[in-house]
Amino acid sequence: MPWKDTTIMEQKIEFICEWRTGKHTITELCRSFEISRPTAYKIIARFESEGYEGLRELSRKPRGPHPNATSEKVVKGILQYKEKHKLWGAKKIHRLLYNDYPGDIIPTVLTVHNILKKHGLVCPQKRLRRVKPIHPIFDPKHCNEVWSADYKGKFLMGNKIYCHPLTIADSKSRYVFTAKGHYKENFVSAKTEFTRVFRKYGIPKQIHTDNGSPFGSVAAIQRFTRLSYWFIELGIMPVYSDPAHPEQNGRHERMHRDLKAACAKPSAYDLKAQQRRLNRFVKEYNNVRPHEALNLETPASIHDFSTRPFLEKTPTFDYEPEMRVLKVTKNGSVRWGSYNWVYLSASLQGKHIGALEMGNGIWRVFYRNVFLGYFNENELRTKEKSVRLETNLV
Repeated sequence: MPWKDTTIMEQKIEFICEWRTGKHTITELCRSFEISRPTAYKIIARFESEGYEGLRELSRKPRGPHPNATSEKVVKGILQYKEKHKLWGAKKIHRLLYNDYPGDIIPTVLTVHNILKKHGLVCPQKRLRRVKPIHPIFDPKHCNEVWSADYKGKFLMGNKIYCHPLTIADSKSRYVFTAKGHYKENFVSAKTEFTRVFRKYGIPKQIHTDNGSPFGSVAAIQRFTRLSYWFIELGIMPVYSDPAHPEQNGRHERMHRDLKAACAKPSAYDLKAQQRRLNRFVKEYNNVRPHEALNLETPASIHDFSTRPFLEKTPTFDYEPEMRVLKVTKNGSVRWGSYNWVYLSASLQGKHIGALEMGNGIWRVFYRNVFLGYFNENELRTKEKSVRLETNLV
């Protein structure tokens, strides 16, 4: 009968017992146990030299090191990188190995993963439900076409005070310009940090944000806020994700996940110490961490500075001669005639808007070169009360 995986040792012992009786020839035993003559002689030889212990299965591990085995210095380098960057996987660590070792001794990504797994440094990931891929609502082709900005969710520091990190990044190169910790999410704090970044890196064509304060407001005309109108004055167009759809700016949210893991788990004691962590994260994210979306290049190696400089003094703007230019009052409205008012937005107080007649009493309203909405002059005359600006004609 043939060997069985679960009773190999028992079969070998039975073979030796039958052979020792001397009642059977080797040929008969081989036919009975369905093994070859060389195998039979090998078992007998091992029994005669080592006894029954010699019948145990021997290890098939090579006696010497495998010629294609990863060298010890590379393994040590892999473990050192993992110790330094605990949240990075095999792909990023594999890319960094080229900075320290010649390419002919660097193993594959799978081998790097297996080395990490062998040393217990791979955390099993939760299996995610397969969903339809979501593409970004703005996908620039060049640097500085679109920047993204957001306040990463607040978290408590050691002194029990909340930190609100403001992050600004280029959507094409993923280059993070800043991660600035603030005590509050307000216009003054955001404008101060944007001014510093604009002075250093120039200005983009568009800035993509969500609809939260101070970037946008779903209740305001075109969702514009005081910060939005400041962007418009600088020649930057504010653009927004749809309400309740943060996945439309997924690349920025993905960066926030890394920032939270690196800087908020755990957080520092106070804002000064927390800012040092945020600065270290930005430096590593831009200059060290390879990005799969950039073919494992770093953002610093991809990003180019903007050719549009920041103007310290807000440039003036002249409306077309056929436009009626009106000043927005403190309550966010413009006077129309002697008794009527058209409400726009409190964020525009003190600024001048332009109104262009379309005919039949319909007027289009602009702030500088950006369209805001419509209003119907006939409704003012019949109702004799204030009318809100509308983005669509009914």
